[in-house]
Amino acid sequence: MSRIGKKPILIPAGVDVNIQGSLVSVKGSKGSLSQTVHENVTATLGELDGAACVNIAVKSPDAVGDRAQWGTARANISNMVTGVTTGFTRALEINGVGFRVSVQGRKVLMNLGFSHDVEFLMPEGVAGTVEKNVLTLSGIDRQVVGETAARIRKLRRPEPYKGKGIKYTDEVIRRKAGKAAKAGE
Repeated sequence: MSRIGKKPILIPAGVDVNIQGSLVSVKGSKGSLSQTVHENVTATLGELDGAACVNIAVKSPDAVGDRAQWGTARANISNMVTGVTTGFTRALEINGVGFRVSVQGRKVLMNLGFSHDVEFLMPEGVAGTVEKNVLTLSGIDRQVVGETAARIRKLRRPEPYKGKGIKYTDEVIRRKAGKAAKAGE
């Protein structure tokens, strides 16, 4: 049995969940999201202690693949509910001498030590803000925000000697010692 899949998803006030077959649509104050669940998973609206909730069930709880889809579907729908109420953010820190970042509309302009400036076009639904050397991405879709942050980080990964590059703010870079000085002869 899936421990995650068995938990009902509580629907907060102001959030509207609509289920039509395998399509689950969630609408809230920040926007709306929709996603189809796996064919072996069913989502139904229910009640828990007087509050509305979404229950996730699976056709065959003993099949390993179905159990995995059960927990995944529950997590994805829970993320949709969280996204339309509070949203998701991901922060990136740019470290290096002369490394700069700025946001102009949907474009992120970065000076990362290359011979040219790097221009990154953010997808729909993702907004960026810059404060000093920290780029904060925010949006309602957790997958899109995380994927955008990963694509920006990939432009200049942090190196282990001086720590130059783009890293997540909560990421810890293991530093290397560099060249050891030759012992006196």
